[in-house]
Amino acid sequence: MHDDRKLIEDRLRRVEAERLPAALHRPTGVELNIEAWHAPGEPVPFAEAVEQEYAPFAIGEAWGRPWGTSWFHVTGTVPRGFKGRRLELVVDLGYTGGPGFTCEGLVHNPDGNTVKGVHPMNRSVPLRDGQTKIDFWIEAAANPDVSAGGFTRPTHLGAWDTAGDEPAFTLRQLEVLELDEDVYHLTRDLEVIGQLMVELPAEGARRWELTAAVSDALDVLDPNDVSGTAAVAREKLAGVLASPANASAHRIAAVGHAHIDSAWLWPLRETVRKVARTVSNVVNLSEEHPDLVFAFSSAQQHAWIKEHHPKVWRKLKKAVSDGVIVPVGGMWVESDTNMVGAEAMCRQFVHGKRFFLDEYGIETDEVWLPDSFGYAAGLPQIVQQSATTYFLTQKISWNQVNKFPHHTFWWEGIDGTRVFTHFPSADTYNSDVLGRELAHAARNCQDKAGGNRSLLPFGFGDGGGGPTREMVERIRRTGNLEGSSAVQLGRPDDFFVAAHEEFGDQAQVWSGELYLEMHRGTYTSQARTKQGNRRSEHLLREAEIWCTTAAVRAGARYPYEDLDRLWKRVLLHQFHDILPGSSIAWVHREAEAAYAEIAKELEELITEAIAALAGDGRTKLIFNAAGHERHGIPALGARKAKSGGKIKTGHSARGWTISNGMVTVKINNSGVLTSVVDHASDDDEFDREVLAGPSNLLQLHIDTPNQWDAWDVDSFYRHNVTDVTEVESITEIDNGVRVARTVGESTIVQTITLEPGAEQVDFAIDVDWHERETMLKAGFLLDIHADRSAAETQFGHVFRPTHTNTSWDAAKFEICAHRYLHLGEEGYGVALVNDSTYGHDVRRVDTDAGTATEARLSLLRSPRFPDPDADQGEHQMRYALVVGAGLTDAVRQGLAINVPERTVTGSGDPVAPLVSIDNDDIVVSAVKLADDGSGDVVVRVHQATGARSWGRLDLGFNAKDVVATDLLERPIGGRKPGASPLTEGPKVAVRHGGVDLELRPFQMITLRFER
Repeated sequence: MHDDRKLIEDRLRRVEAERLPAALHRPTGVELNIEAWHAPGEPVPFAEAVEQEYAPFAIGEAWGRPWGTSWFHVTGTVPRGFKGRRLELVVDLGYTGGPGFTCEGLVHNPDGNTVKGVHPMNRSVPLRDGQTKIDFWIEAAANPDVSAGGFTRPTHLGAWDTAGDEPAFTLRQLEVLELDEDVYHLTRDLEVIGQLMVELPAEGARRWELTAAVSDALDVLDPNDVSGTAAVAREKLAGVLASPANASAHRIAAVGHAHIDSAWLWPLRETVRKVARTVSNVVNLSEEHPDLVFAFSSAQQHAWIKEHHPKVWRKLKKAVSDGVIVPVGGMWVESDTNMVGAEAMCRQFVHGKRFFLDEYGIETDEVWLPDSFGYAAGLPQIVQQSATTYFLTQKISWNQVNKFPHHTFWWEGIDGTRVFTHFPSADTYNSDVLGRELAHAARNCQDKAGGNRSLLPFGFGDGGGGPTREMVERIRRTGNLEGSSAVQLGRPDDFFVAAHEEFGDQAQVWSGELYLEMHRGTYTSQARTKQGNRRSEHLLREAEIWCTTAAVRAGARYPYEDLDRLWKRVLLHQFHDILPGSSIAWVHREAEAAYAEIAKELEELITEAIAALAGDGRTKLIFNAAGHERHGIPALGARKAKSGGKIKTGHSARGWTISNGMVTVKINNSGVLTSVVDHASDDDEFDREVLAGPSNLLQLHIDTPNQWDAWDVDSFYRHNVTDVTEVESITEIDNGVRVARTVGESTIVQTITLEPGAEQVDFAIDVDWHERETMLKAGFLLDIHADRSAAETQFGHVFRPTHTNTSWDAAKFEICAHRYLHLGEEGYGVALVNDSTYGHDVRRVDTDAGTATEARLSLLRSPRFPDPDADQGEHQMRYALVVGAGLTDAVRQGLAINVPERTVTGSGDPVAPLVSIDNDDIVVSAVKLADDGSGDVVVRVHQATGARSWGRLDLGFNAKDVVATDLLERPIGGRKPGASPLTEGPKVAVRHGGVDLELRPFQMITLRFER
């Protein structure tokens, strides 16, 4: 009997592979005329395309150089006699890869309205019942399958100028066929039953029952007359399909989805078209299945439709109004969260949620980040302060070592904020609604004690067209089917409300970051993209500060529209395949160009604002936009320039010595630090040696991960290391020395300097990099007994172990930090601060004098996929070793190295800050005018060190009133019209020209002052 069952399963597979597809359509004999026009360069809109000169084109002809566009005009006449029959145009553009990873098409009517997209798994274009005239225009995108060779093999398909000129595709099919609905539905019946039965227990009665039904159906299905016998075969299956699900069945809310990377293995401009195809598909599918629900995230993608496809935009707005398309996520893009700075992370929600509110009147209530590469521990507070309640992710299922222990849980951030989180147990965000996925969702669910439900995002992503009619039919059959999870179409918000009510306080708590045990190389790949992001974040902060100060102090223009536009451009490039450095060359070339343009505009805004504040004259003024006083200049203010002290530099046969009276540095003849002595240590009797061995030691590692070149750093990279100690020259410069080296085909020039009065050693590195599959690190061996590191994240820091006691600890062999990494023992600490580096590693190391702590910055990688020239060329980076540093010092110097002082000439009158705080542990992260144009001043502050803090926020302007707001600058608690959905916030009031603050560890608050 077991053998009989195996025979039946094999028999079913053959019928599904051969007989049913061959019988799915009937020929109609409709003759089609095909003409084509091949765009010479970038895509053009429909109105321009249809005015071109078209030439005859035939099935079997080649078309489309990589990244090119061809337009096909298809015409014909349907003869009488087909009324009441289901006709469709079937299109095969010559697909060579899976949905989203090959050529794609968007079908238009003659009036320019889109009909739907065509993709490898979604090839049909339905005709209206009784339609006699066929007239379609197909915009065909010749997108090459960049990943065809895997994710480690170099390819030059990732840029227009290297991808080649030869046609990449062959038009295989443009044909009007009749869909046989009996065969179509028999196919759906058999696939659902066949997939379910192999997931059930081998000896269970239900499996035998399903197998017997399949056998009966196949017995009556004539392979030579599938169409004529399909209906009777369906009758044999009706009984088992009607058997209801068990009351204890796992409940799945199926939500249509099409995770579309805003750029990845295609450029940004192609994503605009991928989104238009997908939205057109969803609207078309909803005409047949009006209960379809499609979750559509990323306000930027909605905005692209509005800007580039006005006719699709009208369809989109109606679909949102009808509840078919549900905006989700509330972010400008599905960004990276590891590297995005605190204020930029806030603006992701500000601009995303505001777009959905302005365009649709919808307050999104869930974060939708299924694919980002780990989730920073500062994020829950930002989520809450954006008036968002829920969080969804999927990516943690990719962990290489440790299985994440929950699927529905409370996620607690560094400040104690908790957000209700769901992690779909099907382990996919692009489900086909296959039996194995539904069974896996039920078996895999980790939180059955609290509830028994999960969410299932289904549909082809990355421009693959989203949900299909086949997927919806599977959902219909599994909605109440014995042995299966109970699957129902649903809205994400309804799922979260139900899950929240069901789990409630029973849900477990996960505290700290959601660290992805994979894709650690994304902290370092494409260094210029990362540096552009870091620079842009700080220039935007600085522009807002000085433009606000100039508007309040000098009546200058506040550039609302410019700042809005520039913020959105920076937010776009924080997408989780751009900022992490995992996109094709085209994307990163454009990102570098964009950052240069952004910097130019922001520098002009800053220069204009500072000039208005400085006034006329020739006295030198120094403007300090950092968060703390430095060199006698107040934070967010300006003073006359003062002369600095002197630095002593000495040279002997053993090397070089640099000292400023606070710190003495010794450098050997290999250009490596051998000693850093802190003369300002709290110990009055002894100076403190900071180093335990060679430091600022450049090291090279062979970097060939097993699976994902630009994404991964595998732990075995440590097995091969080369210390860079050969030098070409060491020369004395002002305040330090310059070390020049040649490494392979690359050159590295470092400067090591001290500033007068500074308790830190500064390093600048200029690299002309031409190595490949090689990682460059800068290591410091520190005489610090630290069992954990503190790495800056949004509005605070996250602690991570320096040991490998557990597999969870060992998995964090490469970590992310923003501007500082702090290491300390009781009474003493140091910090490594940087201006553009995110990747780090920290570990305990045995030395002759005992255990020490090794901390290294990851400066460069050179992966070969998807960009074979990643990181090649020139780079300039800065970092510093801050001695005797507490966490306050780490915060201060981390911001300072990213916000250089600005020297201008003017009247010489000091510029008082608009706001100042008397506690260095409380940092001003933003000063700006309110986005609504009211002229109110918005100030965001946070507790930066993890200690409960009290402080006084003094105002340099007259304020009538102050309210605490959410991130969208709406009053919390309903004190004014348009109040935030948040109901509780800190109680604040203006007293004697300021506000008294009491902040919990890492708490962030936003204050709106009415002038």
